[in-house]
Amino acid sequence: MDIGRVGVWHPMISKAPAEEARRAAARVEELGYGSLWVNESVGSKEPLAMSAVILAATERLPVGTGIANLWARDATAMEAGRVALADAFPDRFLLGIGVSHGALVAGRGHDYAKPLTAMRSYLAAMDQAGQALPTPASPAPRILAALRPKMLELSRDQADGAHTYFVPPEHTSQARQILGPDRLLIPEQAVVLESDPARAREIARAHLAFYLKLPNYLNNLRTLGLTDDDFADGGSNRLADTIVAWGDAGAIAKRVQAHLDAGADHVAIQPLSPEAPDLAHALSQLTDLAGPLGL
Repeated sequence: MDIGRVGVWHPMISKAPAEEARRAAARVEELGYGSLWVNESVGSKEPLAMSAVILAATERLPVGTGIANLWARDATAMEAGRVALADAFPDRFLLGIGVSHGALVAGRGHDYAKPLTAMRSYLAAMDQAGQALPTPASPAPRILAALRPKMLELSRDQADGAHTYFVPPEHTSQARQILGPDRLLIPEQAVVLESDPARAREIARAHLAFYLKLPNYLNNLRTLGLTDDDFADGGSNRLADTIVAWGDAGAIAKRVQAHLDAGADHVAIQPLSPEAPDLAHALSQLTDLAGPLGL
């Protein structure tokens, strides 16, 4: 599978009307980005189904789930979906799986007490289910949403790598050390083409607001030297600058390169917009960034 160095992650791919998502995916492919990621969150459409919609609307563009929530479907259904998409679209689908977050999982009626154990058992059940399914000529990579060492170790030992989110290049370096040289490492990187520091950080803080409520991300950032002071009052300048790459196209390209230099195989950039996620505005930024990113 050829995914190049840079792809696109945007929440509206799984929320926009299908035709709008198709047009956006075709434009991402036309610009030369190497992947497009479909998320699963409150208000999003089913990610494997949306992946099929996007794959059918494009010719070469690989599509990944970032991420498919293991609590939303049993292991047999997840493996069957992976096989179906790998068979229909050889070398174009990546299955990203994650344990999500306690509050979101509780809303589905599940117990989040032992997420690592749940993921380990789930992967084993997927493997067992796969024995009864036809084997695609090119099986789809299975990667895990991972932040902390034990989940990264599981990504190395029972999967094909990791899809990290809300992380700076320093985390990418640590993740690569744990994964070793032969596992995929695909971090997401939020970006905004805005050179005014106050305005850029305002946009960054709007993005941070949701994630500051999720302990998984905060605990991970604490291991990188950020503190509760950074998480207070909407987030410090240091936090905003750590999570969001802002400035001109050169500054954003520099952050992407920092992830690659730290060991990433591929970086999925998430263009932010001033008010709320906006697919048209994201595509405008992606157009301006394509050249500086070397696409």
